[in-house]
Amino acid sequence: MKIDKIETYRVAIPLIKPFKTALRTVHTAESILVKITCDNGVIGWGEAPPTVVITGDTLSSIESAIHNVLKPYLEQKNLLNYEAIFQEIQLILIGNSSAKAAIDMALYDCLSQQCKLPLYQFLGGHKEEIETDYTVSVNGPEEMGEDAVAYVQNGFDVLKVKVGKDNIQTDMDRIREIRARVGGLIKIRLDANQGWSPKEAIHAIRKMEDMDFNIELVEQPVKAWDIAGLKQVTDHVDTLIMADESVFSPRQAFEVIKTRSADLINIKLMKSGGIYQAQIINQLAEVCGMECMVGSMIETKVGISAAAHFAASKKNITRFDFDAPLMLAKELVEGGIKYNGRKIMLPSEPGLGIRHVHIEGGISLGNSR
Repeated sequence: MKIDKIETYRVAIPLIKPFKTALRTVHTAESILVKITCDNGVIGWGEAPPTVVITGDTLSSIESAIHNVLKPYLEQKNLLNYEAIFQEIQLILIGNSSAKAAIDMALYDCLSQQCKLPLYQFLGGHKEEIETDYTVSVNGPEEMGEDAVAYVQNGFDVLKVKVGKDNIQTDMDRIREIRARVGGLIKIRLDANQGWSPKEAIHAIRKMEDMDFNIELVEQPVKAWDIAGLKQVTDHVDTLIMADESVFSPRQAFEVIKTRSADLINIKLMKSGGIYQAQIINQLAEVCGMECMVGSMIETKVGISAAAHFAASKKNITRFDFDAPLMLAKELVEGGIKYNGRKIMLPSEPGLGIRHVHIEGGISLGNSR
Protein backbone atom coordinates (compact mmCIF):
# COMPACT_ATOMS: atom_id res chain seq x y z
CA MET A 1 0.00 0.00 0.00
CA LYS A 2 2.13 2.87 -1.32
CA ILE A 3 1.39 6.57 -1.17
CA ASP A 4 0.85 7.55 -4.79
CA LYS A 5 -0.26 11.19 -4.77
CA ILE A 6 -0.68 14.11 -2.34
CA GLU A 7 -2.84 17.09 -3.31
CA THR A 8 -3.92 20.22 -1.43
CA TYR A 9 -6.85 22.58 -1.87
CA ARG A 10 -7.63 25.98 -0.35
CA VAL A 11 -11.20 26.50 0.85
CA ALA A 12 -12.95 29.33 2.67
CA ILE A 13 -16.44 29.19 4.16
CA PRO A 14 -18.26 32.09 5.85
CA LEU A 15 -19.36 31.67 9.46
CA ILE A 16 -22.99 32.16 10.40
CA LYS A 17 -21.83 34.57 13.12
CA PRO A 18 -18.31 35.90 13.82
CA PHE A 19 -16.32 33.75 16.25
CA LYS A 20 -14.62 35.95 18.87
CA THR A 21 -12.07 35.10 21.54
CA ALA A 22 -9.52 37.08 23.54
CA LEU A 23 -7.01 36.30 20.78
CA ARG A 24 -8.89 36.81 17.50
CA THR A 25 -12.11 37.35 15.58
CA VAL A 26 -12.96 34.97 12.70
CA HIS A 27 -15.50 35.78 9.99
CA THR A 28 -14.48 33.10 7.48
CA ALA A 29 -13.19 29.57 8.07
CA GLU A 30 -10.13 29.11 5.88
CA SER A 31 -8.44 25.75 5.51
CA ILE A 32 -6.04 23.66 3.51
CA LEU A 33 -7.63 20.32 2.64
CA VAL A 34 -5.27 17.42 1.93
CA LYS A 35 -6.11 14.47 -0.29
CA ILE A 36 -3.82 11.43 -0.25
CA THR A 37 -4.30 8.72 -2.88
CA CYS A 38 -2.69 5.31 -2.49
CA ASP A 39 -1.72 2.93 -5.27
CA ASN A 40 -4.64 0.61 -4.39
CA GLY A 41 -7.16 3.41 -4.93
CA VAL A 42 -7.76 4.26 -1.25
CA ILE A 43 -8.22 8.00 -0.68
CA GLY A 44 -7.66 9.73 2.66
CA TRP A 45 -8.61 13.27 3.70
CA GLY A 46 -7.02 15.72 6.12
CA GLU A 47 -7.35 19.37 7.04
CA ALA A 48 -5.22 22.22 8.37
CA PRO A 49 -6.78 25.59 9.26
CA PRO A 50 -4.32 28.49 9.65
CA THR A 51 -4.48 29.72 13.25
CA VAL A 52 -1.64 32.23 13.35
CA VAL A 53 -2.19 33.43 16.93
CA ILE A 54 -2.02 29.88 18.32
CA THR A 55 0.00 27.59 16.03
CA GLY A 56 1.76 30.24 13.95
CA ASP A 57 0.64 28.53 10.74
CA THR A 58 -0.62 30.40 7.66
CA LEU A 59 -2.21 29.06 4.48
CA SER A 60 1.06 29.53 2.61
CA SER A 61 3.25 28.01 5.31
CA ILE A 62 1.00 24.94 5.51
CA GLU A 63 1.18 24.47 1.74
CA SER A 64 4.94 24.99 1.76
CA ALA A 65 5.53 22.47 4.54
CA ILE A 66 3.41 19.86 2.77
CA HIS A 67 4.70 20.28 -0.78
CA ASN A 68 8.35 21.11 -0.07
CA VAL A 69 9.05 18.77 2.85
CA LEU A 70 6.35 16.23 3.71
CA LYS A 71 5.26 15.28 0.19
CA PRO A 72 8.77 14.47 -1.14
CA TYR A 73 9.36 12.27 1.90
CA LEU A 74 6.02 10.46 1.76
CA GLU A 75 5.53 9.71 -1.92
CA GLN A 76 5.98 6.02 -2.72
CA LYS A 77 6.39 5.13 0.97
CA ASN A 78 4.68 1.90 2.07
CA LEU A 79 1.99 3.11 4.44
CA LEU A 80 1.89 -0.24 6.21
CA ASN A 81 5.22 0.79 7.75
CA TYR A 82 3.30 3.53 9.47
CA GLU A 83 5.15 3.61 12.81
CA ALA A 84 8.33 4.80 11.09
CA ILE A 85 6.37 7.20 8.88
CA PHE A 86 4.54 8.90 11.75
CA GLN A 87 7.75 9.29 13.73
CA GLU A 88 9.62 10.75 10.76
CA ILE A 89 6.84 13.27 10.07
CA GLN A 90 7.57 14.78 13.48
CA LEU A 91 11.33 14.83 12.91
CA ILE A 92 11.83 16.15 9.38
CA LEU A 93 10.68 19.68 10.16
CA ILE A 94 10.26 21.77 13.29
CA GLY A 95 6.88 23.24 14.20
CA ASN A 96 4.35 23.31 11.35
CA SER A 97 1.98 21.31 13.55
CA SER A 98 -1.11 22.02 11.42
CA ALA A 99 0.51 20.76 8.22
CA LYS A 100 1.67 17.65 10.06
CA ALA A 101 -1.83 17.12 11.46
CA ALA A 102 -3.49 17.29 8.04
CA ILE A 103 -1.10 14.70 6.62
CA ASP A 104 -1.37 12.53 9.75
CA MET A 105 -5.19 12.37 9.70
CA ALA A 106 -5.26 11.62 5.97
CA LEU A 107 -2.81 8.75 6.52
CA TYR A 108 -4.90 7.37 9.39
CA ASP A 109 -7.97 7.64 7.13
CA CYS A 110 -6.16 5.48 4.54
CA LEU A 111 -4.90 2.97 7.10
CA SER A 112 -8.28 2.37 8.73
CA GLN A 113 -9.94 2.06 5.34
CA GLN A 114 -7.37 -0.58 4.39
CA CYS A 115 -8.33 -2.46 7.57
CA LYS A 116 -12.05 -1.97 6.73
CA LEU A 117 -12.67 -0.31 10.10
CA PRO A 118 -14.04 3.10 11.11
CA LEU A 119 -11.09 5.11 12.40
CA TYR A 120 -12.44 5.24 15.97
CA GLN A 121 -12.49 1.42 16.04
CA PHE A 122 -9.03 1.20 14.46
CA LEU A 123 -7.79 3.44 17.31
CA GLY A 124 -9.59 1.67 20.16
CA GLY A 125 -13.35 1.95 19.68
CA HIS A 126 -14.31 3.06 23.19
CA LYS A 127 -17.44 5.03 22.24
CA GLU A 128 -19.57 5.28 19.11
CA GLU A 129 -21.42 8.42 20.24
CA ILE A 130 -20.20 11.55 22.03
CA GLU A 131 -21.64 14.96 22.96
CA THR A 132 -20.18 18.37 22.16
CA ASP A 133 -20.44 21.65 23.98
CA TYR A 134 -21.25 24.90 22.16
CA THR A 135 -19.10 28.02 22.30
CA VAL A 136 -20.39 31.43 23.31
CA SER A 137 -18.15 34.02 21.64
CA VAL A 138 -16.88 36.94 23.68
CA ASN A 139 -19.15 39.97 23.22
CA GLY A 140 -21.07 42.29 25.52
CA PRO A 141 -22.85 40.60 28.45
CA GLU A 142 -26.34 41.04 27.00
CA GLU A 143 -25.43 39.61 23.59
CA MET A 144 -23.61 36.68 25.20
CA GLY A 145 -26.66 36.02 27.38
CA GLU A 146 -28.91 36.00 24.33
CA ASP A 147 -26.56 33.66 22.46
CA ALA A 148 -26.38 31.30 25.45
CA VAL A 149 -30.17 31.07 25.65
CA ALA A 150 -30.39 30.34 21.91
CA TYR A 151 -27.84 27.51 22.17
CA VAL A 152 -29.63 25.98 25.16
CA GLN A 153 -32.92 26.15 23.28
CA ASN A 154 -31.20 24.24 20.47
CA GLY A 155 -30.45 21.41 22.89
CA PHE A 156 -26.95 22.16 24.16
CA ASP A 157 -26.52 21.59 27.90
CA VAL A 158 -22.79 22.45 28.10
CA LEU A 159 -21.63 25.94 27.14
CA LYS A 160 -18.02 26.95 26.59
CA VAL A 161 -17.92 30.67 27.37
CA LYS A 162 -15.13 32.84 26.00
CA VAL A 163 -13.69 35.42 28.41
CA GLY A 164 -10.30 37.06 28.97
CA LYS A 165 -11.00 40.22 26.97
CA ASP A 166 -11.38 43.81 28.26
CA ASN A 167 -11.17 43.43 32.07
CA ILE A 168 -12.07 41.12 34.92
CA GLN A 169 -15.20 43.06 35.90
CA THR A 170 -16.60 42.81 32.38
CA ASP A 171 -15.87 39.09 32.37
CA MET A 172 -17.73 38.74 35.67
CA ASP A 173 -20.68 40.62 34.16
CA ARG A 174 -20.65 38.27 31.17
CA ILE A 175 -20.73 35.16 33.33
CA ARG A 176 -23.34 36.57 35.70
CA GLU A 177 -25.62 37.41 32.77
CA ILE A 178 -25.27 33.98 31.18
CA ARG A 179 -25.82 32.09 34.44
CA ALA A 180 -28.90 34.20 35.23
CA ARG A 181 -30.38 33.50 31.80
CA VAL A 182 -29.70 29.78 31.43
CA GLY A 183 -30.29 28.74 35.04
CA GLY A 184 -28.29 26.46 37.30
CA LEU A 185 -28.59 23.15 35.42
CA ILE A 186 -26.57 24.13 32.35
CA LYS A 187 -22.88 23.29 32.64
CA ILE A 188 -20.58 26.27 31.99
CA ARG A 189 -16.92 26.06 31.04
CA LEU A 190 -14.80 29.20 30.74
CA ASP A 191 -12.01 29.73 28.23
CA ALA A 192 -9.83 32.76 28.91
CA ASN A 193 -7.49 32.09 25.95
CA GLN A 194 -4.47 33.34 27.95
CA GLY A 195 -6.28 36.60 28.77
CA TRP A 196 -5.57 36.88 32.52
CA SER A 197 -2.51 37.21 34.72
CA PRO A 198 -2.15 34.57 37.45
CA LYS A 199 -3.32 37.00 40.14
CA GLU A 200 -6.28 38.15 38.05
CA ALA A 201 -7.26 34.54 37.39
CA ILE A 202 -7.12 33.59 41.07
CA HIS A 203 -9.11 36.67 42.06
CA ALA A 204 -11.78 36.09 39.38
CA ILE A 205 -12.16 32.36 39.94
CA ARG A 206 -12.35 32.70 43.73
CA LYS A 207 -14.99 35.38 43.31
CA MET A 208 -16.98 33.12 40.98
CA GLU A 209 -16.72 30.34 43.56
CA ASP A 210 -17.96 32.67 46.30
CA MET A 211 -20.86 33.79 44.10
CA ASP A 212 -21.76 30.16 43.35
CA PHE A 213 -21.55 30.54 39.57
CA ASN A 214 -20.89 26.78 39.44
CA ILE A 215 -18.17 26.85 36.78
CA GLU A 216 -17.07 23.37 35.73
CA LEU A 217 -13.56 24.38 34.60
CA VAL A 218 -11.45 27.29 33.41
CA GLU A 219 -9.32 26.75 30.33
CA GLN A 220 -5.92 28.36 29.82
CA PRO A 221 -6.33 31.37 32.16
CA VAL A 222 -2.72 32.57 31.71
CA LYS A 223 -0.13 32.92 28.96
CA ALA A 224 0.87 29.68 27.25
CA TRP A 225 4.52 29.95 28.33
CA ASP A 226 3.69 30.67 31.97
CA ILE A 227 3.63 27.15 33.42
CA ALA A 228 4.55 28.48 36.87
CA GLY A 229 1.63 30.91 36.68
CA LEU A 230 -0.70 28.13 35.52
CA LYS A 231 0.35 26.05 38.50
CA GLN A 232 -0.16 29.02 40.82
CA VAL A 233 -3.76 29.33 39.64
CA THR A 234 -4.37 25.57 39.87
CA ASP A 235 -3.00 25.44 43.41
CA HIS A 236 -5.06 28.38 44.70
CA VAL A 237 -8.59 27.68 43.44
CA ASP A 238 -11.06 24.83 43.82
CA THR A 239 -12.31 25.02 40.21
CA LEU A 240 -10.68 22.67 37.71
CA ILE A 241 -8.02 24.29 35.52
CA MET A 242 -7.38 23.04 31.99
CA ALA A 243 -4.18 23.55 29.99
CA ASP A 244 -4.69 24.27 26.30
CA GLU A 245 -2.15 26.46 24.51
CA SER A 246 0.47 25.43 27.09
CA VAL A 247 0.44 21.89 25.67
CA PHE A 248 1.36 21.18 22.06
CA SER A 249 3.76 18.26 22.39
CA PRO A 250 4.07 15.16 24.59
CA ARG A 251 7.10 16.79 26.20
CA GLN A 252 5.08 19.86 27.19
CA ALA A 253 2.28 17.60 28.42
CA PHE A 254 4.79 15.71 30.57
CA GLU A 255 5.98 18.98 32.14
CA VAL A 256 2.41 20.06 33.00
CA ILE A 257 1.56 16.61 34.36
CA LYS A 258 4.81 16.25 36.34
CA THR A 259 4.40 19.63 38.02
CA ARG A 260 0.59 19.26 38.38
CA SER A 261 0.26 22.70 36.81
CA ALA A 262 -3.27 21.89 35.59
CA ASP A 263 -6.04 19.43 36.38
CA LEU A 264 -6.92 18.65 32.77
CA ILE A 265 -5.40 18.88 29.27
CA ASN A 266 -7.13 20.01 26.09
CA ILE A 267 -5.66 18.07 23.16
CA LYS A 268 -6.06 19.52 19.67
CA LEU A 269 -4.76 17.77 16.58
CA MET A 270 -3.60 21.10 15.14
CA LYS A 271 -1.36 21.59 18.17
CA SER A 272 -0.09 18.04 18.57
CA GLY A 273 0.66 17.54 14.88
CA GLY A 274 -1.96 14.85 14.47
CA ILE A 275 -3.40 11.70 15.98
CA TYR A 276 -0.10 9.87 16.50
CA GLN A 277 1.24 12.49 18.92
CA ALA A 278 -2.21 13.11 20.43
CA GLN A 279 -2.37 9.48 21.52
CA ILE A 280 0.92 9.84 23.37
CA ILE A 281 -0.31 12.94 25.21
CA ASN A 282 -3.50 11.16 26.24
CA GLN A 283 -1.60 8.08 27.40
CA LEU A 284 0.77 10.18 29.51
CA ALA A 285 -2.20 11.91 31.12
CA GLU A 286 -4.14 8.69 31.67
CA VAL A 287 -1.22 6.94 33.37
CA CYS A 288 -1.02 9.88 35.79
CA GLY A 289 -4.75 10.09 36.47
CA MET A 290 -5.44 13.25 34.45
CA GLU A 291 -8.45 13.36 32.13
CA CYS A 292 -8.35 15.04 28.73
CA MET A 293 -10.66 16.96 26.48
CA VAL A 294 -10.30 17.03 22.70
CA GLY A 295 -11.01 20.37 21.09
CA SER A 296 -10.54 21.96 17.70
CA MET A 297 -9.89 25.14 15.79
CA ILE A 298 -12.43 26.61 13.35
CA GLU A 299 -12.48 23.62 11.01
CA THR A 300 -14.76 21.91 8.53
CA LYS A 301 -16.15 18.44 9.10
CA VAL A 302 -12.99 16.92 7.61
CA GLY A 303 -10.76 17.92 10.53
CA ILE A 304 -13.51 17.61 13.12
CA SER A 305 -14.34 14.08 11.95
CA ALA A 306 -10.71 13.07 12.53
CA ALA A 307 -10.66 14.69 15.97
CA ALA A 308 -13.99 13.09 16.92
CA HIS A 309 -12.83 9.62 15.82
CA PHE A 310 -9.71 10.00 17.98
CA ALA A 311 -11.66 11.36 20.95
CA ALA A 312 -14.30 8.63 20.81
CA SER A 313 -11.68 5.91 20.70
CA LYS A 314 -10.20 6.61 24.15
CA LYS A 315 -11.64 6.12 27.64
CA ASN A 316 -9.57 8.91 29.19
CA ILE A 317 -11.01 11.55 26.87
CA THR A 318 -14.12 12.68 28.72
CA ARG A 319 -14.95 16.10 27.24
CA PHE A 320 -15.53 17.15 23.65
CA ASP A 321 -15.50 20.52 21.87
CA PHE A 322 -16.58 19.92 18.28
CA ASP A 323 -19.08 22.65 17.46
CA ALA A 324 -17.13 24.32 14.62
CA PRO A 325 -19.00 22.70 11.68
CA LEU A 326 -22.28 23.92 13.19
CA MET A 327 -20.98 27.50 12.88
CA LEU A 328 -20.38 27.30 9.11
CA ALA A 329 -22.78 28.69 6.52
CA LYS A 330 -22.05 25.81 4.11
CA GLU A 331 -21.28 22.11 4.37
CA LEU A 332 -18.54 20.74 2.10
CA VAL A 333 -18.51 17.14 3.29
CA GLU A 334 -20.70 14.18 2.44
CA GLY A 335 -20.30 11.58 5.17
CA GLY A 336 -18.08 11.85 8.21
CA ILE A 337 -19.55 12.39 11.67
CA LYS A 338 -23.28 13.09 12.04
CA TYR A 339 -24.81 15.71 14.33
CA ASN A 340 -28.11 15.40 16.15
CA GLY A 341 -28.11 18.53 18.26
CA ARG A 342 -25.32 18.12 20.81
CA LYS A 343 -24.92 14.42 20.00
CA ILE A 344 -22.29 13.26 17.51
CA MET A 345 -22.58 9.82 15.95
CA LEU A 346 -19.46 8.16 14.58
CA PRO A 347 -19.94 6.66 11.10
CA SER A 348 -19.89 2.92 10.49
CA GLU A 349 -18.05 3.28 7.16
CA PRO A 350 -14.29 2.59 7.09
CA GLY A 351 -11.86 5.39 7.82
CA LEU A 352 -13.29 8.83 8.51
CA GLY A 353 -16.45 7.82 6.68
CA ILE A 354 -16.07 10.70 4.22
CA ARG A 355 -17.67 9.88 0.87
CA HIS A 356 -17.05 13.13 -0.96
CA VAL A 357 -15.70 16.64 -0.38
CA HIS A 358 -17.18 19.46 -2.46
CA ILE A 359 -14.02 21.48 -2.92
CA GLU A 360 -15.89 23.98 -5.08
CA GLY A 361 -18.28 24.66 -2.19
CA GLY A 362 -15.94 27.18 -0.58
CA ILE A 363 -16.23 30.86 -1.38
CA SER A 364 -12.62 30.90 -2.61
CA LEU A 365 -10.43 28.19 -4.07
CA GLY A 366 -6.70 28.25 -4.40
CA ASN A 367 -4.63 26.20 -6.79
CA SER A 368 -4.65 22.46 -6.33
CA ARG A 369 -1.17 21.03 -6.22
